[in-house]
Amino acid sequence: MDGGRLRVVPGTGASTVLFLHGAGSGGDTPLFDALAALLGVAGVRVARLEMPYRVAGRRAPDRPARLDAVATAAIEALGAPRPLALAGVSMGSRVAMRVAARTGVRAVLALGFPLQPPGTTAAGQPKPSRQGELDGAGVPVLVVQGDRDSFGRPAPDPVLDRQVHLVVGGDHSFRTRVRDGRPAGDAVAQAARVGAAFLLERLGSPAPTRESAAGRSAL
Repeated sequence: MDGGRLRVVPGTGASTVLFLHGAGSGGDTPLFDALAALLGVAGVRVARLEMPYRVAGRRAPDRPARLDAVATAAIEALGAPRPLALAGVSMGSRVAMRVAARTGVRAVLALGFPLQPPGTTAAGQPKPSRQGELDGAGVPVLVVQGDRDSFGRPAPDPVLDRQVHLVVGGDHSFRTRVRDGRPAGDAVAQAARVGAAFLLERLGSPAPTRESAAGRSAL
C-alpha cells in the first residue's frame, strides 16, 4: 500500500468501516477506540489505516494525491465482504470525501471536518474553503462537529444527503473546557455514539443492545 499500514479487527457480520486518521494523530485515538468498540459490538469489521508519513516517522502529511491513492489501495485490499463505509477525522475526512464515490462506499462519517482553516494567507486573504470536497462526496455524509471548532461549521444539505450533528462545547478534537460543565471525555463519547449509529444504519447492521454491549465490556 505504498508505505501505508492497514490493521483489521474481524467482525461477525458482513460490514466494514475503514478509519482514516487526522494530520497530527494516528489510528489509535480515544475517539477511534470508542467508535471501534461500538461498531465491534454490532459485529462490524474495523480497519485502521496508518498513512505512509506516519509509518515513516514524519510529521508532515503526504500530498493529497498520495493520501487518496493509499486510501483507495486499502479499500481494494479489504475486498469482500461489503458493504463498506469510511470514518475520517479532520484530514482523514477530507480523504474520505475525495475517494468515496469512486470506491463504492456506502457512507462517510466526518469527525471534525476542517471546512475553513483559521487565519489568513500571506496576502491577507482567507484560506481556501474545503466546501467543494464536502459537496463532492457523492454518498450519504454525517458531519459530527464541535460547536467551538475553529475550522468552521458545515451546513446540512438534504439534497446531497448530508447531515450535521453539533457536539456542545467541543473544539476541533472534541475537547471541552471546565466551564462547559461536561465530564472529561464526554464529548468524545457523544461523537462516537452518534457516528456509530449513523454508520450502522447506512450499513444495514443491527445496533448493539444494552445486553450485548454489557457482555462485551465485561470480557
